Amino acid sequence: MKEIKQNKHVFLRIFRYLEDGLTLAVFSFLVLIPASEIVTRLFGFSLLPASPVIVQHLTLWIGFIGAVLASRKGKLLALTTTSIFKPRETFNATQWFAQVVSIIIVSALAYGAIELVRIEYQYPIEIAPNIPRWAAQIIMPIGFILIAMQMAIMSSKSWKFPLSVLGAGILWLVFNRFDFLHEYTFFVWLGFAIIVFALIKGAPIFVGLGGVAALFFWFDYVPISAISAETYRIVVSPSLPTIPLFTLAGYLLAGSKASERMMMVFRSLFGWIPGGTPIMVVVLSGFFTALTGGSGVTILALGGLLYPMLRKEGYSELFTIGLITVSGSVGLLFPPSLPAIVYGVTAGVSVRDVFLGGLVPGIILIVFISGWAVYQEKEQRIKRKPFNLLETWQSLLASKWEVIIPGLILFGIFSGFTTLVETAAIAVVYILIIEIFIYKDLKWKQIPGIILECSSLIGGVLIILGVAMGLTSYLVDAQIPFLLSNWVKAVFTSKLAFLLALNVMLLIVGCLMDIFSAIIVVVPLIAPLGAHFGIHPVHMAVIFIANLELGFLTPPVGMNLFLSAYRFNKTMPELYRATWPFFIVRLIAVLLITYVPFFTLWFLM
Repeated sequence: MKEIKQNKHVFLRIFRYLEDGLTLAVFSFLVLIPASEIVTRLFGFSLLPASPVIVQHLTLWIGFIGAVLASRKGKLLALTTTSIFKPRETFNATQWFAQVVSIIIVSALAYGAIELVRIEYQYPIEIAPNIPRWAAQIIMPIGFILIAMQMAIMSSKSWKFPLSVLGAGILWLVFNRFDFLHEYTFFVWLGFAIIVFALIKGAPIFVGLGGVAALFFWFDYVPISAISAETYRIVVSPSLPTIPLFTLAGYLLAGSKASERMMMVFRSLFGWIPGGTPIMVVVLSGFFTALTGGSGVTILALGGLLYPMLRKEGYSELFTIGLITVSGSVGLLFPPSLPAIVYGVTAGVSVRDVFLGGLVPGIILIVFISGWAVYQEKEQRIKRKPFNLLETWQSLLASKWEVIIPGLILFGIFSGFTTLVETAAIAVVYILIIEIFIYKDLKWKQIPGIILECSSLIGGVLIILGVAMGLTSYLVDAQIPFLLSNWVKAVFTSKLAFLLALNVMLLIVGCLMDIFSAIIVVVPLIAPLGAHFGIHPVHMAVIFIANLELGFLTPPVGMNLFLSAYRFNKTMPELYRATWPFFIVRLIAVLLITYVPFFTLWFLM
């Protein structure tokens, strides 16, 4: 028995080395191919035929490999702060139930992906010379199978677990063999309730979305492979490779001492004005949030640096935690915001226009939060730091290679010289060069660890996007947008009333769903309504993202509240008290952005 266990551990170790090696190889090609295209274009030729299509399919691979890594590390995004797949000493019935439901749903998704690949194999289509589409899609069933296996391995401590999976598998076969069950909506509502319960207890978000989609497709006699088909369609979108690339750029900066140097720059620039240090916190957080695409990364990566600095200057603990929590979602309207990119892809709106439209509203949010910081400085009697020109100049010199990064990205996005994906790739190469060879903050041996950590986050996000697209496809096929449109048109007769209802709905969505799945599921429902009421598509994009940012702070389950509670070891009631003043301030700013479209359309006129 001991020898069997040892062999098992050796096998798992080898298998994980292979997973890590494949992840590093795919990510390396994802960076190098578009970056090299910029160079070869200068000489009038292309290095690799169909390189954009290959890069898009590499994104599919990094998404599923990253999801496997995330499942292995217990980092698949969920509504709870701790993974249900981490073994516990005592048996927990609700955790066990959520584990079983998760494995059943992931296994069903794997079955659907196998069916899709089987069909593609019978009727092969090439995505590039000598590369059939099924060969690129093969990572989907492999990924789902490995995720299910990883969940089973991590959950197998309880002897009841294998029996539960066997019984659930039999139940799944019964549902598929006895067609008369399709006629009873009771089974659909029962399945829906089970999935929601599992989500509340900690099942990954993608499991909930995929499970609901699979349930609805089953009820309508639609093959479950439709989910994998939609997953493939959204993940290989032309702009989506920017998500892993810009996120890696943010991770490289966070892994170096760039945050400290940038903090010194912003502190010297703003520290002398009223509320200067909090303003610096907001601007710095916005910079990192825009690059990484997620407020969670900012809170977790910068929280330990910003918290002691604010407390040392005399700001109260509640104000400090509230400011860091609210600042975590500032920046999602600025380039190269990943939610803005995903929104543009989903709604068919120019990503460039969304970035232009978000500039002024993003600045308005910063100004409103900064105004509250100025008021708090007077209330808490904080001593102001005098302006020092020499210190400012020295900090700028020290971080000159990093200060210009936003400018390089903006030039790449708006100049037309490079595509959005190429801009993201060259940003990664640039940051690698300056952090390894100029600042020497990073060593080559650290890069694989950073890439693997980044990949697990990317995998958690992209797999949500994929299965959420499957659910969206069902909603469209069921004419839900059409029915919703008719209802809204009958209930709301004015644009202002519709916008108010939209604000309320998006706040609820923002506190219940992560921003990426919310975009995929909700945008196809509301975009036609915005057009009916005469709302500019870019204005609708800014309204959506600004409201979702605010939703991160909305009790009881705003995502930033959970992350801050975890990062600063505080209870949820303490977080509510710390963030409610900021919530009110941001709510006013969001309403201003919503009802005054001029701020959004300024640069588009």
